[in-house]
Amino acid sequence: MKHDDVQEYYGKVLQGSADLQTNACCTPDDVPEHLRKVLAKIHPEVSEKYYGCGLVAPDALSGARILDLGSGSGRDVYALAGLVGENGAIVGVDMTDEQLDVARRHVDFHARAFGYGAPNVTFHKGYIERLDALGLTDDSFDIIVSNCVINLSPDKPAVLREAFRLLKPGGELYFSDVYADRRVPRELLDDPVLYGECLSGALYWRDFLTLAKAAGFADPRLVEDRILTIENPEIEAKLEGITFHSATYRLFKLPELEPAPEDYGQRVTYAGTMPHVGSVFTLDKDHRFEAGQEQRVSGNTYRMLRDSRFAPYFEFSGSFARHLGPFDAETPFAPAPTGGCCC
Repeated sequence: MKHDDVQEYYGKVLQGSADLQTNACCTPDDVPEHLRKVLAKIHPEVSEKYYGCGLVAPDALSGARILDLGSGSGRDVYALAGLVGENGAIVGVDMTDEQLDVARRHVDFHARAFGYGAPNVTFHKGYIERLDALGLTDDSFDIIVSNCVINLSPDKPAVLREAFRLLKPGGELYFSDVYADRRVPRELLDDPVLYGECLSGALYWRDFLTLAKAAGFADPRLVEDRILTIENPEIEAKLEGITFHSATYRLFKLPELEPAPEDYGQRVTYAGTMPHVGSVFTLDKDHRFEAGQEQRVSGNTYRMLRDSRFAPYFEFSGSFARHLGPFDAETPFAPAPTGGCCC
């Protein structure tokens, strides 16, 4: 599929979320209360033309500079604008004129809705694989988000490489997208409905992990996922039994991350002070931190917390002075002999 086909689908075929033929581009209803209050201030026209598959509002956003890849009608841009505060800034990039027209129409509306003296959002027309054409500066964003858009790109490795280039050290790519449990047959890429509904362009999840690591994101972390039920018999028949998941990943730009979790004897303690989080902070599906409870972590997790915007909310103990082997993993070698000589 080409950019023109995607622009046609999202600019002319779809006139609102009710025109979607599957549930792939639908966000779950269990929205956190603080985000629900922000979404209530979004202009109705912006919300009606929203086609996301997840929530791209990570924690600790105050004052952050954020880039939204495939910002569409601007719903996520404006939601994030309300969360970063007047000192933060959101940049949206999209290639579809009709979507950008909706987003730009309501810039001043949302500044007033959030009580800001001036808008804190900017929209650019462009391709998410060619962000270098927009003059965006290297190492200039705290967070990059995307909501069910990277699957539509014909050059996904380029998207990941550009995201890595634009993130500040310690920044993260936090995004939701659709993934398949196997590689989707190439012939399905030419089906405009399957592609436009975020299905035939979905990556096999293992291929995604390979691409992410090649782009520089050494330790991708799965935050949450859910099975997509499609709910369209005609489309299900075309997909030949492939199972699709909506999943949210966070990828940190931390060059010192290792390919596997390693043990250095480090520990962290969550202070419980992160806004809107409460007593438990979730880094990913495997890492939840209860306030006041010291927790043993791998070197990678230690760096993700210490060398990112999360650092002020944690206490850290330990260093990288002594390596203790794999973190929570068995050695691949035979156990040491109990006695005698090995030769």
